[in-house]
Amino acid sequence: MELRRRAAMGNSGLRALLFLLHTVAPTVAEQEVENLSGLSTNPEKDIFVVRENGTTCLMAEFAAKFIVPYDVWASNFVDLITEQADIPLSRGAEMKGRCGHNESELQIFWVDKAYALKLLFVKEVHNTSKGQEASWRLSKVQFVYDSSERTYFKDAVNPGKHTANSHRLSALVTPAGRSYECQAQQTISLTSSDHQKTVAMLLSAVHIQPFDIISDFVFSEEHKCPVDEREQLEETLPLILGLILGLVIVLTITVYHIHHKMTANQVQIPRDRSQYKHMG
Repeated sequence: MELRRRAAMGNSGLRALLFLLHTVAPTVAEQEVENLSGLSTNPEKDIFVVRENGTTCLMAEFAAKFIVPYDVWASNFVDLITEQADIPLSRGAEMKGRCGHNESELQIFWVDKAYALKLLFVKEVHNTSKGQEASWRLSKVQFVYDSSERTYFKDAVNPGKHTANSHRLSALVTPAGRSYECQAQQTISLTSSDHQKTVAMLLSAVHIQPFDIISDFVFSEEHKCPVDEREQLEETLPLILGLILGLVIVLTITVYHIHHKMTANQVQIPRDRSQYKHMG
């Protein structure tokens, strides 16, 4: 009897567990990642896509390079000098990603995971004079590198893995529901675990949207960075000034011809009074 009671309790517990799994499972989003860098006409630009339940939830296009200082021995093998490794983000990199309502993440690995980049995005709501306004931003960058990797590091002293992190980052700030676009180069400074050295992350040809993508594989309306807007203004300003100058010249010539025509039809009064006798 006791065995039957325990078996019944065990069966009821199993049924409860199966019911819980069946209830929770549909709420777990199925996410997949795709590296579409081969579609870019820019050989330095990578394209990463995260899809959730068959729909794009994060898209990122950019070219990236990391400037990493590291120590090597001087020629006397006594002093240390600082060299610099220029590490590009390689095409065909592995990636992971996750999408959330207020937080999304993209992770990229290359050269047999000797290098890893993690980008964290957050969406926030702020109270303003116009009411509540939502925006998203890049809130954290983490770059892991291995100075024992010989492609970019030559004879590093005490080689090994190091982690470089951003500090209180608020970059690529964009209104919610829009994508961020910036062709100009931007620099994000990271602090390395290697004696607090400063690692520079150089981004260019950026187009990113980590939230609220409406159409699959299609960015929403662009929010351009201030540098691009200023450069666009600098490009169009000479054209605008040229048009204004041309309009002024045309108006001046037109006024001159009208004035000349009106004065030509008027009777000319001689300045020399001796010529008055010839008039009439």
